[in-house]
Amino acid sequence: MNDTWTTIARLATRLEEHSTLPREQRVLLQLLKIQEEAGEVAEAVIGAMGQNPRKGFSHTWEEVEAEICDVIVTGMVALMRMNPQAPEVFAGHLDRIRQRDVDDAAEGAPR
Repeated sequence: MNDTWTTIARLATRLEEHSTLPREQRVLLQLLKIQEEAGEVAEAVIGAMGQNPRKGFSHTWEEVEAEICDVIVTGMVALMRMNPQAPEVFAGHLDRIRQRDVDDAAEGAPR
């Protein structure tokens, strides 16, 4: 996972160096990018199911998977741009989810 966060940090640094906007605006735009990518997931799902009458079956499920990956990467970059301790923040959050939803479920505890 360290290689993953190294790549994310490099992407975040590249984006930071590219923009001349104030930090607050850079972060805000990165957060909006998550929604843009999520919209691309929706478009791909609609296309994979052939539910756009103008386009028919315009996407594959592999393209849906790729779009989901883009959402995940974009979210990770957003977290990194907000907080350089993103790996620790994410690990702590994931641990809380594990305790709440995985460990409790394994023990039969109600959620």
